[in-house]
Amino acid sequence: MNPTYDFTGQVALVTGAASGMGLATAHAFAEAGAAVVLADLNADALDQAARQLTAAGHQVLAAACDVTDEGQVAAMVDQTVHAFGRLDMAFNNAGIQIPPADAADEDIEVFDRVNAINLRGVWACMKHELRQMRTQGSGAIVNCSSLGGLVGIPGRASYHASKHGVIGITKSAALEYAPRGIRINAVCPGTIDTPMVTDMIANGELDRAQAEADQPIARLGRADEIAQAVLWLSSPGASFVVGVALPVDGGYVAR
Repeated sequence: MNPTYDFTGQVALVTGAASGMGLATAHAFAEAGAAVVLADLNADALDQAARQLTAAGHQVLAAACDVTDEGQVAAMVDQTVHAFGRLDMAFNNAGIQIPPADAADEDIEVFDRVNAINLRGVWACMKHELRQMRTQGSGAIVNCSSLGGLVGIPGRASYHASKHGVIGITKSAALEYAPRGIRINAVCPGTIDTPMVTDMIANGELDRAQAEADQPIARLGRADEIAQAVLWLSSPGASFVVGVALPVDGGYVAR
């Protein structure tokens, strides 16, 4: 049984919200009473997700956003505040995976793309969320890193660089803003059963059996399990938790 939260009267922003962990987290915030802003680059999937939540009676705003474009990120936060008057919680989840590559052979364009989305995108979102939250004197931000932010894996240097960077900016900003009433943390998912992982398996970039064996719990994680970690980090139950990189990985990094 998952814990229950009451976020009535609060506003949550989720990037990468049209599928996978982002969509599960958006649903969880909405079911806990929050007004939810769904942000994603995929306009069709975003519209479908927003319609589902609206049909269930939730307060929802859909904001098409490319997190590599700081102007679009700023507009997304402005839309949020214009619609709901405030911003209390954010899950900066938008990110991509890239095919494994020898570190000596990877193209610079691949390195730049994965870092533009996974790292600079989180930086831009956090920057503009903080501008609103510091005027309120309150807020909670959860950035999405990865087990790849905590360990190294051969063939994954560029991706892991982006996810290690997320932890770095999380910790530094957390120290800066904790005295101002804003908590910033990161969640580090293991291998989660999402459309992105399904695509990796279909493309031969990931072996499902091996991925399950690599996690001591002997299965893939579920998107709703990440959502519950994000909600806890955003809740009063985590009021003394600041600057952590929380593994939610079935025990992978505990070995």
